[in-house]
Amino acid sequence: MSVTTRYRNAWEGFWQEAPDEPGGVIWDADPSRTAARHVALFEPHVEERRLPVLDLGCGNGTQTRYLAGRFPRALGLDLSPAAVDLARRQDPDGRAEYAQLDATDGPAVLDLHERLGDANVYVRGVIHQSEPADRRPVAEAVATLVGRRGRAFVVELSEAAKPVLMGLAQRPEGPPPKLRPVFAHGLAPAEVADATFAELFRATGLAVLASGDMPLSLTESAADGSPIELPARWLVVGVDGP
Repeated sequence: MSVTTRYRNAWEGFWQEAPDEPGGVIWDADPSRTAARHVALFEPHVEERRLPVLDLGCGNGTQTRYLAGRFPRALGLDLSPAAVDLARRQDPDGRAEYAQLDATDGPAVLDLHERLGDANVYVRGVIHQSEPADRRPVAEAVATLVGRRGRAFVVELSEAAKPVLMGLAQRPEGPPPKLRPVFAHGLAPAEVADATFAELFRATGLAVLASGDMPLSLTESAADGSPIELPARWLVVGVDGP
């Protein structure tokens, strides 16, 4: 199985037009407001710090570069070759590695696991941007990549994020500038039911080791200048037991 041509082309077009600068994309918030908060929740559950960390859906690699400072090896993975190219350009010192991967392509995911072995995996906001039929394969990819020794941190928009996003999209002055390309490329986020989020990963054989609520920060600001945040839930998943 692999993603549809429409979906692949939509993301490629988005990243080809994305600004070549930090913070130019609406979800490209500074790591101090994103990955750093997530790693603080994740690290207590990571049993094998020596394993590489994989940033699944890395985009332009902002969070991947932060993860490279916390784990011995960081690899950013994205469906879009344009995103991978942008991530490499924004990392001239080569702090992390980057590669193209369709997470719904089971053989490609298995091949990566065979080359790297078990890994810790970071997944931020990928599920709601996946087409409904692709969500289970993405969860299965996470299960394959963590194997028996790795852990995954998965953070995803909650149902409560939808009215916030729709409110932004329907403002009298129009959506914020950084949100417009998302809609223009047909990447409007779909709703993921809170009740099925954890079950998506349990169905792959992974256990939910920890969970909670934490908003996802955006690079756009509200009228009062405060950063816009979207309601989100997070999970730490992995194989429970020997």
